Amino acid sequence: MTRIRHSMLPLLAIPFLPLSLAHDHHGDERIPEGSHVSDDPIDAILWVHILSMITAFGILYPLGMVLGLVRNRFHVPVQIAASCIAIMGWFLGHSHEGREFEDGNVHERYAPFLGFGVASQVGMGIYLKLHLERGWHGRIRPLIVRAHGIVGVVLPVASWVQMLFGGITALGFCHDDHLGQCLAHFIMGSSFIGYAIVMTLMTLVGQAWLRRQGRAPEFWDSLIIAVWGFVNTFTEHRWGSPWSHGDYQHTSMGIVWWCAGLLGLWLSRGKHGEARRNLIPGIVIFLTGWAMASHVQHLEFSTKVHAVFGYTLMAAGLSRMIEIAFILRDRSARPNGEPSTFQHLPPYLLIASGFIFMGATEEQLHLLHDSGVDHVSYLLVLYSVAFLLYLFVQILVYIYASNTSTPKRENGGIGNLGVRSGAGGAAGRRRPELAPIETLARTRDAEEFELEGLMSDDEDARAVPDSALSSGTRVGVEMDREDGLTPLKERA
Repeated sequence: MTRIRHSMLPLLAIPFLPLSLAHDHHGDERIPEGSHVSDDPIDAILWVHILSMITAFGILYPLGMVLGLVRNRFHVPVQIAASCIAIMGWFLGHSHEGREFEDGNVHERYAPFLGFGVASQVGMGIYLKLHLERGWHGRIRPLIVRAHGIVGVVLPVASWVQMLFGGITALGFCHDDHLGQCLAHFIMGSSFIGYAIVMTLMTLVGQAWLRRQGRAPEFWDSLIIAVWGFVNTFTEHRWGSPWSHGDYQHTSMGIVWWCAGLLGLWLSRGKHGEARRNLIPGIVIFLTGWAMASHVQHLEFSTKVHAVFGYTLMAAGLSRMIEIAFILRDRSARPNGEPSTFQHLPPYLLIASGFIFMGATEEQLHLLHDSGVDHVSYLLVLYSVAFLLYLFVQILVYIYASNTSTPKRENGGIGNLGVRSGAGGAAGRRRPELAPIETLARTRDAEEFELEGLMSDDEDARAVPDSALSSGTRVGVEMDREDGLTPLKERA
């Protein structure tokens, strides 16, 4: 216990990190009039700050979140390492030379909220690690366990927002007239990436959850599309001002989204209320890509980038329709529960579309064009980043799905959920409802085995005729050979 406390002492400095944001760079006089950053290059210290924050908030904290969800023993060491790197990066960000930024930028203002989230997460983790369960601790511990899990899931999303703010601040983008376009590109691009991650989760580990909800994936897709379409319809044009070419395009796209979303909601339920697959979300994605590919820009470089974004989005929608209609044949999953190779294509294309759209703002493309970068090289880099992110998502999902050790019972936690451990993949999972289909089948066999042990000898005799047992033939013996269980039952 003493070693645990001493190892966590450096983390107690995290609540005081937001105070360091008051540090004054005294660099405003070096910022040209009308600009938001100085003309100095980014120095080595600031590069180390950027890399350390990406490592801590972009890699280690999401990894620690997954390890915490499955109650892995490496959860605490990973979180400690991430917090130590974050502390180092935080101070480096306020001790650099070179490029200076104006005071009160969005990256600086958002940092205290993220710091408070990290501090609360670390504080709750230390409290839970002390295992104080007597008296009033026993009453508040379940609440802290739940809050610790919620903050752990929200933290990667908040970290993603802060990393975007950091890139915007470093380049001095998204001010004045460019703010609206930046919001549209970064929000929509992040939405495509988030949609792809959720699609991956539903494909690999979420089939049981979907069956329990009684809804097809397209129900949730269509609901989000309809809501987003309503918002876009009434917010893309500033009412009272003249209509522009972009206002017509974005507003009409919002109308298509909510009209198609309503149809998708209707088609996602069958005649008797059962879940039904449909192609509407894929069609919406395809039409959105077609509209974006036809969106003419003022700069030829920008037009080519938007065209490739549109083609990528069209490919994502088309591949999604092929997956539902021909790969799955209107089923929620393949009979063996394993995803096909083709099912990895739609989420990757959506991730690539998100990165391309976030990297297609006017200021970014003007900077690249003036630097002599061609659109092909730029797009290949964005596709490469999409490959890396999809790889990272696959690794996290694999860690989650493959962790089948017996969960430790925690007050207010997930616990064992009443499933017998050691009976297969789902039996030892922290979240058996998200287990693959074949593992759930083994879990049902294990539960049937437990129930059979409660039957009396008289019931066994009535259930299995003597003639069937004395005939020397054993028909229909069910055995889980992989786990080495004894025969569950013998039928004549």
